[in-house]
Amino acid sequence: MSKEITARSEDYSQWYNDLILKGGLADYSAVRGCMVIKPYGFGLWEGMRDVLDAKFKETGHQNAYFPLFIPKSFLSKEAEHVDGFATECAVVTHHRLMKDPEGKMVVDPSAKLEEELIVRPTSETIIWNTYKDWIQSYRDLPLLINQWANVVRWEMRTRLFLRTAEFLWQEGHTAHATAEEAIAETQQMLEVYADFAENYMALPVVRGVKSPAERFAGALDTYCIEALMQDGKALQAGTSHFLGQNFAKAFDVKFSNKENKLDYVWATSWGVSTRLIGALVMAHSDDDGLVLPPRIAPLQVVIVPIYKGDEQKAKIDAKVNELTAELRKAGVRVKYDDSDNNRPGWKFAEYEMKGVPVRIALGARDLENNVAEIARRDTKTKESLPLDGLADRIVALLEEIQQQLYNKALAFRDDHITPADTIEEFERLLDEKGGFISAHWDGTSETEGKIKELTKATIRCIPLNNKLEEGTCILTGKPSTQRVLFARAY
Repeated sequence: MSKEITARSEDYSQWYNDLILKGGLADYSAVRGCMVIKPYGFGLWEGMRDVLDAKFKETGHQNAYFPLFIPKSFLSKEAEHVDGFATECAVVTHHRLMKDPEGKMVVDPSAKLEEELIVRPTSETIIWNTYKDWIQSYRDLPLLINQWANVVRWEMRTRLFLRTAEFLWQEGHTAHATAEEAIAETQQMLEVYADFAENYMALPVVRGVKSPAERFAGALDTYCIEALMQDGKALQAGTSHFLGQNFAKAFDVKFSNKENKLDYVWATSWGVSTRLIGALVMAHSDDDGLVLPPRIAPLQVVIVPIYKGDEQKAKIDAKVNELTAELRKAGVRVKYDDSDNNRPGWKFAEYEMKGVPVRIALGARDLENNVAEIARRDTKTKESLPLDGLADRIVALLEEIQQQLYNKALAFRDDHITPADTIEEFERLLDEKGGFISAHWDGTSETEGKIKELTKATIRCIPLNNKLEEGTCILTGKPSTQRVLFARAY
């Protein structure tokens, strides 16, 4: 284990922070609760963004951009929605600074805004106020809009990527002629997220719906994907909300249907954020650094030469140039690190820390034997492979690593879905094993709140297509028709 990283078993939270900082993903900022996303971390986000953006466009959505500032009165129009975000809002009250008699910059008291502006915590209100002018007829529907943006939620307890006062995300906001179309959209986007998590992040997820107490503020239903981290805590990896007609009524967004009758449109919203990077780190990484799935790793292959003198270097360069050309032609993100600033051993440790899936070492003797040393980041195994046909073998190896990371995470997740039939068993499993606890619940928010108060566990979701079975609530003993998944969570 690297001496630079705290062991997972010793302090999981510190281990996570060490990986983020030493892996070059992010850094702390001068602004409390905010972070600086470093180039390597932003490269990871760009990879996620590009894949998701293509999927959104394949399903008919277009990108737009709406203001960062929202008039305070807009948030008052949908009561449940504003209640959900009221304690997290950053408020702009003035629009100008001035110098005081001592030459210090102060807020100009005469520049007070007539109406305060809220720094975007989410965009439903500003978007639905705009949609009022965009939608008149069924011919304007469906309206399928996404925006990539930053949002601000004034969190008191922050953690890099998982919970920061400002973070990056995408938020889809769609309008439909019928409830059925809106629900279908909500479910479709949930599946887009689940497909991305499983096939790109190698992160198995449970698809489900939230309990009423855990729904998005202002939604009729919140669909979610829930993932499990290596410490046995759950993490909500994406949500898709069926908003009904709540926002359409709040902002008077009506359309003339095919029968020429006025009706309110039906709405959805859905989003994922940079917390996906936190999920990725916690799901796959180890005590030696990051472990990144090849499909979204900013750098998939690094080649390190080992040589003495210019003559050996020239021969290695010639071979590596051929190999990198073949790999790039196959779509592989590859780097040839031939800088003489650091020794090969330092480079090996650096790229291990950064989670680069495959490392190739090529020395003068390797060249004579027509082989290269291939190191896998996920298993930390090495093997010598022939240089002939190596590019094809690397492409196949990247797919193999991708699948094995998923299989490993899936086996861990499945081993940590455990039934409990009493509150005593429930608490013991939470403390000793963690993970998802499958238990009966009487369906009331009161009981859900009491279980949370007792155990710090929440209902993560009611799985889609959940098997119905007669049972009794673990806390109240009242009748229940199905088990739901509880967990302690981020």
